[in-house]
Amino acid sequence: MPKFAANISLLFTELPYLDRFQAAAQAGFKAVEVLFPYDLASKETRRALLANGLDLVLINAPPPNYTGGTPGYAAVPGGEARFQSDIRRVLRYAQALRPEKIHIMSGYATGSAAMDCFVQNLQWAADHAPQQPFTIEPLNPVSQPDYFLNSYDLVAEVLDRVDRPNVGLQYDSFHAQMIHGNALQVWKDYQDRIVHAQIGAAPDRSEPGRGEMNFAELFRAIDDSGYTGWVSAEYQPSIQRTVETLGWMHL
Repeated sequence: MPKFAANISLLFTELPYLDRFQAAAQAGFKAVEVLFPYDLASKETRRALLANGLDLVLINAPPPNYTGGTPGYAAVPGGEARFQSDIRRVLRYAQALRPEKIHIMSGYATGSAAMDCFVQNLQWAADHAPQQPFTIEPLNPVSQPDYFLNSYDLVAEVLDRVDRPNVGLQYDSFHAQMIHGNALQVWKDYQDRIVHAQIGAAPDRSEPGRGEMNFAELFRAIDDSGYTGWVSAEYQPSIQRTVETLGWMHL
């Protein structure tokens, strides 16, 4: 079986943020990811990680715009200076929290100018922090209309243009299924580029075992591919108590 992590931005939300770390550890997880850990001082999150023996596998960047802007803008022309400033801020958090990977969100844009902007921003981030692994992830157009990075084919093109060893593909079974109709085949087609994985059922992004996908088959494919990274549970539990949705861990 793959090694599973819990996305505590979506899981255990019946509990206060800092209590979710203990809940994840008690449920058997050895690692967690946090989408945007910027609301609290980094030392608070670091203390919760250490107290529960958890690794932090992923955070998102850039930080949210609390004045009402959309999350992510790395592909939006005109925001390059802000992008660099925000990435520096993210890296300060990363120095304290020590996430294995940082997911850079493209934001909402289209066209060749957006592609050029995204590539250049990713290259800058990769060169600015060459020891920090970064990821990029396609999001499906039903959940995220007009998101620039909206297919795995486009991710491959971006990665080829960026051409940096510390920038790789983040796979998500929910988005893969919604975009291409076959999350298992997407894994097989892009497994050599995948550096981080997430799972959730389609079409409602609930726990594995519901919806259209055969997760036991997907888990076998992940193991067979030789992938040794984390597989993060990033879904919205269909019932209030997250622990009651974890049967998929034993498929």
